[in-house]
Amino acid sequence: MTSSPWAVEAQSDFLERAVFTAEGLIPAIAQDAESGEVLMLAWMTSEALHLTLTTGRATYFSRSRSELWIKGDTSGNTQHVVSARLDCDGDTVLLAVHQNGPACHTGSRSCFDSGPGHD
Repeated sequence: MTSSPWAVEAQSDFLERAVFTAEGLIPAIAQDAESGEVLMLAWMTSEALHLTLTTGRATYFSRSRSELWIKGDTSGNTQHVVSARLDCDGDTVLLAVHQNGPACHTGSRSCFDSGPGHD
């Protein structure tokens, strides 16, 4: 595997502290590293998390296809991971990413709407 020029900032014991569900999954929130905008939520296995940390490319697990996918391999809308953090319980990953193109499969920048009262 070729090493990535993107260095992911994470504590060395990150994988050991991550708490996965009984199905072997952990939710991962991708957030724009510059603006802080929440872009998407996806799922990771320990392998996906390991690949994300070692390659700097956001790698997720598709529950519908039961396979790993690297964000942007098909669409070109890549996520280069700057940092990875765990929440206080260790059961959610927060990725700070540089998003290239829209994050959502619908073509929107974010998978989340702007909320009530916003167009």
